[in-house]
Amino acid sequence: MEEALQENLMGALENVIDPELGIDIVNLGLIYGVELQDDGVAVVTMTLTAMGCPLAAHIEEDVKRVLEDLPEVKDTQVNIVWSPPWSKDRMSRYAKIALGIPD
Repeated sequence: MEEALQENLMGALENVIDPELGIDIVNLGLIYGVELQDDGVAVVTMTLTAMGCPLAAHIEEDVKRVLEDLPEVKDTQVNIVWSPPWSKDRMSRYAKIALGIPD
């Protein structure tokens, strides 16, 4: 996948805010990968901050909503995985500063 398209996909995903933390899912380190298949299906592999997150369906719908705005994306498949487990080490410097977590 070309780099510009990858940046567009990740840029769109930065518009999905974790409702509990108020930070986008990219800076939180929840996105493990995003790929656009030849048939226009965006496959997003991601995790959540906690298993059993009550907002999982909400976040998944937001992911689909922001990606469907891109002309290349015909459909979106979200795969939520628990391995590797999420930890604060996956967060960007921006997210750590915003949440007051030491680097």
